[in-house]
Amino acid sequence: MIEVEGLNCFAGKKQILSDVSFSLRKGEFAALIGNNGSGKTTLLKCLTRNIAFQSGNIKIDQKDLLSYSHKELAKKIAFVPQHTDLMFDFSAHQLVLMGRTPYQKPLYFDSEKDLEIVEQAMKQTNTWHLRNSNAKTLSGGEFQRVIIARALAQQTPVLMLDEPISNLDIHYQFEVMSLLQQINAKGITVLIVLHELNMTMQYCNKVLLMQNGTMAAQGKTSDILSVENIELFFDVKAQITPLEKHIIISKK
Repeated sequence: MIEVEGLNCFAGKKQILSDVSFSLRKGEFAALIGNNGSGKTTLLKCLTRNIAFQSGNIKIDQKDLLSYSHKELAKKIAFVPQHTDLMFDFSAHQLVLMGRTPYQKPLYFDSEKDLEIVEQAMKQTNTWHLRNSNAKTLSGGEFQRVIIARALAQQTPVLMLDEPISNLDIHYQFEVMSLLQQINAKGITVLIVLHELNMTMQYCNKVLLMQNGTMAAQGKTSDILSVENIELFFDVKAQITPLEKHIIISKK
């Protein structure tokens, strides 16, 4: 599904990503974790072609990333950025309808199919009742679910999200992660940048751990989120409960 080999990315003369390699299979729910400045967001932006990389290879469905047109890529990967700023007053329905743009021709009116897909995406994210609301007036959790609905309306096999729960109350964090778990259960490959290790442990079946722009570790979640790795890479003391679904962290 996704293959990355020897990826290098610079910001001016500063190297942000160094020889990053990994792969994701169809249907995996992978967390991209690591301390601030480790290169997580930059990697996600390279994968979605929001920024250029200088060397290495990225393949989506065995096809080189750079050979995709922007419209073709938008049918393969839906991206939920860390921040979504709205310049105009869009309704939630209008915002989700933007997800259909890759399938529409210039000056093309929204088809019945487009409207059906948008309704389905909003019902799946429990936002249909918000369809006529001004998107700027929604709560953080509501707005994030609407943005995910927009991504679902793209009908892509891959969904990538950059810290979608970082600024949400705990209740909404669980709500969004449970929603992503349901989406993943339908066969959608999910790659999500997370800082919350307990959420990673509970919801994700694979972990990609970044450190200083390199892929420091990758594999099954329970293998990567070991006490040893948590203490080594995050400089804290850690304890994992017997059920191995909860991490207790304290200062060293």
